[in-house]
Amino acid sequence: MARTMQGFEVLTGGEATAHAMRQIRPDVVPIYPITPQTPIIQTFSRFVADGKVDTVLLQVESEHSAMSAAVGAALAGARTMTATASQGLALMVEVLYIAAGLRAPVVMAVGNRALSAPINIHGDHSDGMLARDSGAVQVFAENAQEAYDLMVMAPRIAEHPAVLLPVLVGQDGFSVTHSAENVALLRDEEVQDFVGSYEIPYPLLGDRPSSQGLFAMPDAYYEIKVRQIQALEAAEQVFADVARAYALRFGRHLGAVESYRMDGAERAIVLIGSTAGTAKDVVDELRERGERVGLVAVRLFRPFPHQALEDALATVGRVAVLDRAAAPGTLPPLFADIRAGYHGTAELRSYVYGLGGRDTAPEDIAKVYRDLQLPAHAGIRYLGLLGEDQHGES
Repeated sequence: MARTMQGFEVLTGGEATAHAMRQIRPDVVPIYPITPQTPIIQTFSRFVADGKVDTVLLQVESEHSAMSAAVGAALAGARTMTATASQGLALMVEVLYIAAGLRAPVVMAVGNRALSAPINIHGDHSDGMLARDSGAVQVFAENAQEAYDLMVMAPRIAEHPAVLLPVLVGQDGFSVTHSAENVALLRDEEVQDFVGSYEIPYPLLGDRPSSQGLFAMPDAYYEIKVRQIQALEAAEQVFADVARAYALRFGRHLGAVESYRMDGAERAIVLIGSTAGTAKDVVDELRERGERVGLVAVRLFRPFPHQALEDALATVGRVAVLDRAAAPGTLPPLFADIRAGYHGTAELRSYVYGLGGRDTAPEDIAKVYRDLQLPAHAGIRYLGLLGEDQHGES
């Protein structure tokens, strides 16, 4: 039976994530600060200093070291979490591949931010896209409430025996990490009961000796990697099961994709992250004018929910896929994923927007919906370029 959450608190996405971490009570959190993730570990460190959570904080010398320490701690039998952003995630990616290969269920909060060069501290999805083939589960939050909810859900996904993989919970830098809004927190005991105790099949410390991180010759490596792939594929159903359990218990459902006013929609936008909030306002306004438009927001990016997305777009004729990341020399990542696995009849169009934190206004979203009424364009369009028209067509 669903239960109403306790009263709202005004929190940024970073603070909400730190509250989730406090309630989960991780054993070990290796940390290294980087904008715009720093408020997460600052807030969590204050909880530790104030005695509100009993966690071993490891201040290390780099993000690479943080992820290395996280892998060791998780495999030793400790529930382990960390956080990063941008170049920090880029530095972690080497060890993130190792974490996935060793089946270390580390949960990482990511304040998604542009990658250098040039140096930029603002939000886009470049860092998350860099990690998309690492073998880790990746989810993206629209707002502070989702950042909190997904963080609470993440350990159950990461530690599920069919998964045992890192989980990255992304939130847009500054747009979510530093923006305050009402967030409904669960009670501490409810979170701890929902998450449960940490358990992996073969911890390095304990009475079940095992060897991990060994050298794999060609007669073993291939099979190990295929099993890792199968574990990531299994994470889609595990995510759905955990989301369903969260909804039944707490009254909030966060599916792999969110369909917003898609009933009878003829034109739709698909995107990831905080811009979904802006797009929803535009959809409401256009619907009031009688325009049959809708929105699909993707929460679960890895494994990619191809069937759920195709179902969401089943009746739509034209679809604009908006990427807040570029892939120089090929198609933008979200668009490429959708086009590769899409078997429907909708016409798909590619747009890139908001790189380096560039604002995307409601008027920009409205122009995309208008553009979907026009004949198809070739190539990628770039929204909001200075000194050029709306599309900046490639």
